Amino acid sequence: MTNPVIDPPALPAATLRVTPLGGLGEVGRNMTSFEYEGKILIVDCGVLFPEEHQPGVDLILPDIQPIRDRMSDVVGLVLTHGHEDHIGGVPYLLRTRQDIPLVGSGLTIALTEAKLKEHRIKANTRVVKEGEKMSFGPFDLEFVAVNHSIPDALAVAIRTPAGMVLATGDFKMDQLPLDGRITDLRAFARLGEEGVDLFLVDSTNAEVPGFTPTERSIGPALDQAIGASKRRVIVASFSSHVHRVQQVLDAAAKHGRRVALLGRSMVRNMTIAEDLGYLHVPDNVLIEYKKAKDLPDDKIVYMSTGSQGEPMAVLSRMANLDHAIEPGEGDTVILASSLIPGNENAVYRVIDGLTKLGATVVHKGNAKVHVSGHAAAGELLYCYNILKPRNVMPIHGEYRHLVANAKLAQDTGIPAERTIIGENGTVVDLKDGDATVVGQLDLGFIYVDGSSVGGVTEADLKDRRILGEEGFVSIIVVVDAKTGQIISGPDIHARGVAEDDTVFDDIKPKIVAALADAASNGVRDTHALSQIVRRTIGRWVNQRLRRRPMIVPLVIEA
Repeated sequence: MTNPVIDPPALPAATLRVTPLGGLGEVGRNMTSFEYEGKILIVDCGVLFPEEHQPGVDLILPDIQPIRDRMSDVVGLVLTHGHEDHIGGVPYLLRTRQDIPLVGSGLTIALTEAKLKEHRIKANTRVVKEGEKMSFGPFDLEFVAVNHSIPDALAVAIRTPAGMVLATGDFKMDQLPLDGRITDLRAFARLGEEGVDLFLVDSTNAEVPGFTPTERSIGPALDQAIGASKRRVIVASFSSHVHRVQQVLDAAAKHGRRVALLGRSMVRNMTIAEDLGYLHVPDNVLIEYKKAKDLPDDKIVYMSTGSQGEPMAVLSRMANLDHAIEPGEGDTVILASSLIPGNENAVYRVIDGLTKLGATVVHKGNAKVHVSGHAAAGELLYCYNILKPRNVMPIHGEYRHLVANAKLAQDTGIPAERTIIGENGTVVDLKDGDATVVGQLDLGFIYVDGSSVGGVTEADLKDRRILGEEGFVSIIVVVDAKTGQIISGPDIHARGVAEDDTVFDDIKPKIVAALADAASNGVRDTHALSQIVRRTIGRWVNQRLRRRPMIVPLVIEA
């Protein structure tokens, strides 16, 4: 369901305006703006990864059009944690204004700075810890420890004279986390006693009943899979999943194997995590990839990227035999991640490819090698009962996740009229404890395509899909500028349409006849003649070949 576009009114005095710019109705590109008395605070700025119907696109950014011309009013950007869907868009945002203060935990800021360095951006960063408070303009911030599938995640309480908002970021309530850092429910309870006027809460696992299993429960399954393998082990995970890499390092050390990290982002992120003390590497376990090739097959574990089937990631290239490491009989491949919605087909293709090569593929569907980083329904119910928020707006999830989360809030006694199921661009005003939808902005996708940002349109993607699915036909005709008679051609060339260009021999006389008729009627404009050629061959290809290729006619005067 898409809400109709409604322009919001001017922001009233003493009112906090909350506008999600990404992350609602999708899993990715999380970003929310908060405006009070002319000043703007942003929480998160992530990316969404493209699906198959978006060929050639590298990344998808939040649509910052509502604040693009107001970057001078932005007082800060809070980053809840270091995953790409929360920090990946930061370099592109800072292109509009480089000195925006970036606020986050130690690991989050370190990962963001490494990303910014690749874009040659020197940022104004500030590291905070749980329990700390700071102010940016009219926004008084307090940071709260939350547990997620990456260390150092933070929720943020945003206080203004209009009320207090608590934004969780991504979180769960793992009671036995590997790093011992649990979600601070005592702080949640204290904030609840103070009064949370609007609760922005992670929805990704709202449909999942019960509680998300602990990270420690994964250790035995990884240990068993690595211990049982007779040859090489390849583990694919997100490049920022420090906890999962820690478990692989520990299991490898136990079984006398060494670990080589594959993929530029994996090496970069784990180096940062080790330097900051978030990753503890057992002695003599890590080995450089180039040296790892000299080890016996039963003494090595490769830790790679590509758990989501990304075409250019290490694991996909292995499955396509486009990598120096070619999986084979007796090898074990472990996919230690959940499926992000939209990636299912790509992942299953990789699994099939690896299986055909003889590898044993262990994944969440057949072994307990991954747990989610998001709170399930039971954990969300706990939050609602502890916080007793006056208003709730589920965020971070596809539409069904938002609806399920809103239903949980209502089950705990929060009135339906105080649970807002929004979408990107839904404008919510908070004042005197009341949250009201006052507008709906028309936001779209901002595509990153190579060095182009925002240059690719939906029309361009449609053309790419046509090229990929239906093929391409070009027709060149040279006509006399005075008489309109054909001097040369038509020459027809096709790609992806038919096995041989001779199939078009039947249409050439019809093109000649159509142009002759146009010439007899005094048509000399080459654009008009091109359109005649396009229509003539288009009808024929559709009827004869049952195809709708991209047709590019070129009529040249001589």
